[in-house]
Amino acid sequence: MVFDERLERIVARSEELQAIMASGEIAGDEFTRLSREYAELEPVVASIQAWREAEKQKQDAQALLSDPEMKELAQSELSEIEDQIPELEHNLKIALLPKDAADERSAILEIRPAAGGDEAGLFAAELFDAYRRFAENHGWRFEVMEYSENEVAGLKEGMATISGRSVFAQLKYESGVHRVQRVPATESQGRIHTSTVTVAVLPEAEEVDVTINDDDLRIDVYRASGAGGQHVNKTESAVRITHMPTGLVVAMQEEKSQHKNKAKALKILRARLYEQQRAAAHESRAADRRSQVGTGDRSERIRTYNFPQGRVTDHRINLTLYKIDRIMAGDFVEIIDALTREEQTALLAAEGF
Repeated sequence: MVFDERLERIVARSEELQAIMASGEIAGDEFTRLSREYAELEPVVASIQAWREAEKQKQDAQALLSDPEMKELAQSELSEIEDQIPELEHNLKIALLPKDAADERSAILEIRPAAGGDEAGLFAAELFDAYRRFAENHGWRFEVMEYSENEVAGLKEGMATISGRSVFAQLKYESGVHRVQRVPATESQGRIHTSTVTVAVLPEAEEVDVTINDDDLRIDVYRASGAGGQHVNKTESAVRITHMPTGLVVAMQEEKSQHKNKAKALKILRARLYEQQRAAAHESRAADRRSQVGTGDRSERIRTYNFPQGRVTDHRINLTLYKIDRIMAGDFVEIIDALTREEQTALLAAEGF
């Protein structure tokens, strides 16, 4: 009964919003706000209607079982409908789960080598490229914000903005320590080395999400470092921004323009401050994030990439896949889908479904 009342309220609210927007009596920010609410309710209402229609068809088929001429047809239809209803009901419950407000947003990806020296940097570069290909496969825009190499063409630090619909919903599970086990190209003895890379995925924040006061910022400019020769910037275009209240520091030197570097640094700072706000509002989520990201030590990891065995293991859900080449080519779909299902199962249990 409570479940049915909840569904009625959702359908009624959707109809109310539709009528208000069609009346022409509202405009501007209020219309935008109501439109966004209506858009969020639309898929939920569609799931409600699909489930209700199946339940009605089930009742109609059951009523025909007493008719000798229609019994065989009714039994066939009933069997088909009863097979559909559990999936429709599951989809409805998923639609009713509380939404992460950041799921629909674009995201900022940050990758850094942790333990393992040059090998960690080389794997960090490969992982950065893997996420680039994953983004391209989804039709998302992958914009490099910062990319600095070490002496062996490995990655010292890489940042990118990934723009598109529901980017954060797909990539938020990637935050944490990624461990790689393989024989480095420089290893003459054929010994397997273990290295780690840290990955952070932040929802992109808009200016309305986070207020940054100029008085709270210390901005330093300096010459960008590079590989030497033509790559060295001879002007002070690199920017380092320190947010005094929190101590967060963002440095940017990818662009030759100081103005562009400052804009990129502020974008990353805003995303980090927004994530801090989200963590403060959801303490349990913050604890999960801290346990995933950790310090970058070899013993703290969410996933292991074992090249000799050709396997990738996600330790959070004990999932092992023997398709490391496909995953390093950007095919993270099976892992992300499994992590999404695991989270949905936990949320369904918490909601009492």
